[in-house]
Amino acid sequence: MTVLTARRTRWGLAAAGGAAAAAWWFGDKAPYPYAQRGLLDIPLPYLTCGRLDEILRPRPGERILEIGPGTGLQSLHIAPQLGPEGRLDIVDIQPEMLDHVTHRAEERGITNITATESDARTLPFDERTFDAVYLVTALGEIPEPDQVLSEAARVLAPTGRLVVGEFFDRHWIPFSRLHRLADASGLHLETRHGPTMAYLARFHPCHRNEPVPSAP
Repeated sequence: MTVLTARRTRWGLAAAGGAAAAAWWFGDKAPYPYAQRGLLDIPLPYLTCGRLDEILRPRPGERILEIGPGTGLQSLHIAPQLGPEGRLDIVDIQPEMLDHVTHRAEERGITNITATESDARTLPFDERTFDAVYLVTALGEIPEPDQVLSEAARVLAPTGRLVVGEFFDRHWIPFSRLHRLADASGLHLETRHGPTMAYLARFHPCHRNEPVPSAP
């Protein structure tokens, strides 16, 4: 191979690589299309199920909400840890995703997942319903993420916790922006794991130490 041919080959490969990257970047739609669901089963650096366990700390008997479960990579890992007395609610705007997760759960004998088709900006749950809420690479795909965080704060129990995971793509929310949005929604930062381009952060309601009002 001549030097000129080698250079042309490298340029061709570089151009092909750039075109593939551009296709991925500009083809990354929100919400994530069901047709590309296979990519959602690939664990991302810093956002593994093990790291999610460390920061979410799911416990038997809890009721937890997952917003934007995708194909269930996290759902099928978290739900069994809640035990028969616990429950994992999953919310997505795409019924195909919910059907996919519930079908996979049935195949594995997991019976404590409840699916609800809904917009995360108007969650169909009462206040103080959940022990925990989590979103992994989902918050940036939803318009008006501030409303999503406000809704998460509303449905959290006073001692509850919110976990947000973000990974660098077109819909990525930098940690500094997430922190500001969370503060404005009445959520206090507890801890963060990972760099800003791939992180998990845990928050709790700022009023968690206030007494729960008694029923009239």
